[in-house]
Amino acid sequence: MPVLRTKTSRMWLPDALRGLALLNMLAYHAMYDWVYVFGHESSWYNIWAPGCHVWQQYICWSFILLSGFSFPLAKRPAKNGLIVAGCAAVLTFVTAVFMPSEAIWFGVLHLLGICMTLYPVYRRLPTQELAAIGIVLVVTGYLISGTVVEARFLFPFGLVYEGFSSSDYFPLLPHLGWYMLGAVLGRTVYAEKKTRLPGSFRESAIARFFCWCGRQSLFIYLLHQPVVYGLLELIAAIRNA
Repeated sequence: MPVLRTKTSRMWLPDALRGLALLNMLAYHAMYDWVYVFGHESSWYNIWAPGCHVWQQYICWSFILLSGFSFPLAKRPAKNGLIVAGCAAVLTFVTAVFMPSEAIWFGVLHLLGICMTLYPVYRRLPTQELAAIGIVLVVTGYLISGTVVEARFLFPFGLVYEGFSSSDYFPLLPHLGWYMLGAVLGRTVYAEKKTRLPGSFRESAIARFFCWCGRQSLFIYLLHQPVVYGLLELIAAIRNA
């Protein structure tokens, strides 16, 4: 199979999968805003229902695994991680100041920023060792999940203090382990640095759209809620009119 890359030498499959996951997230958040922010009824969307819970969890895991999956191909992992961590810090500041009841203290951006920044530390580990460490972190994370401690600085690791609250919470345990397992998967799939996206599909308009979304994922993630909210506000105004 020939090596198929974009003009910037990017592999197509990670971008396409990331774009698909991003659009899935947009759909979920649009429904959440429509039902729980704007107060419209839905016959099927209920965040407490098993189906919607599985949908929400799938979105979370897909982003974490895909980020790890893509990172063995990254040229500047530490720089990318610092950019994402910086955006996470801005998000914490904005939510803490303007929406204190919805403050995000350690959300998915914080998690991914740290996982990316740490990747150069463990990238030279053999794949089997990296997989073993990832499994240990995942198991440990689930074992300590919900543990309440007095030390307030341990919440990034999944150990929370009494009264801790974060509207988006993805601690390093177990999620760093899932990220590592995603990196193991990426190493395996791209062992020969060859794309796994068929050329016929690569040329389709939908594939190009998914890839574009995937390449702009951080920008879209940061702006999607205000845009979605504005569009729903417009739809509600039209319906009321």
